[in-house]
Amino acid sequence: MDSLGILHLGAFVLAGLLLNLTPGPDLVYTSTQAGLQGTRAGWIAALGIGAGGLVHVTLGALGVSALLATSAAAFTALKLVGAAWLVWLGARMLVARDTRPSDAAAGDAGSLRPAAAPRPSAAIFREAILVSVLNPKVALFFLAFVPQFIDPSSPQPALAFVALGALFVANGTLVTGTVGTLAAAAAASFQSHPADRGWRRTAAIVSRWLPRAIGAAFVGLGLRLALAER
Repeated sequence: MDSLGILHLGAFVLAGLLLNLTPGPDLVYTSTQAGLQGTRAGWIAALGIGAGGLVHVTLGALGVSALLATSAAAFTALKLVGAAWLVWLGARMLVARDTRPSDAAAGDAGSLRPAAAPRPSAAIFREAILVSVLNPKVALFFLAFVPQFIDPSSPQPALAFVALGALFVANGTLVTGTVGTLAAAAAASFQSHPADRGWRRTAAIVSRWLPRAIGAAFVGLGLRLALAER
């Protein structure tokens, strides 16, 4: 790393991990997929978020992201597209049809059935990529954060940018995947609770309204992004 002019690598890793734990669309999306479809779906979403991050790293190294930092029109265009995407994801969850059987039909099984059929892994991965790629604040973050750990006299600043960006994305994927795993474990624990009628009723209410609450959160994140300043 020294040959690339990278500075304070330990501080970079620590700061990156803390930043990756900051709530945002990536953690919300990953946790949602993991909670609804299990650990595998959560990790697929985390990998998609990571792939989107690598797009930003590549664009940053090529100087394309610098255009977003200097062009108000480019920033606004991508910001509005990204905001619309988040609002669409949230709206879809808000209006999703509940296909779960009634409490009477469920009998004494005690387990909570999913509200919808499992979604394909490829669809989750694609959506996760777009959640990351269509967020211009991610591009600006890389431009503002990563160069602070590159020596101005570095012989290969672009390569140093890519190395640090890839490290940040790898750590971020581990963080979001782990958060998704915890969300899946919490959902599984919730569903396997002993089947008394009061618990089933509570579980049904939570399971019915939690996706809608998360959908509202996505809409809020999209509106926040739409109003964000550079």
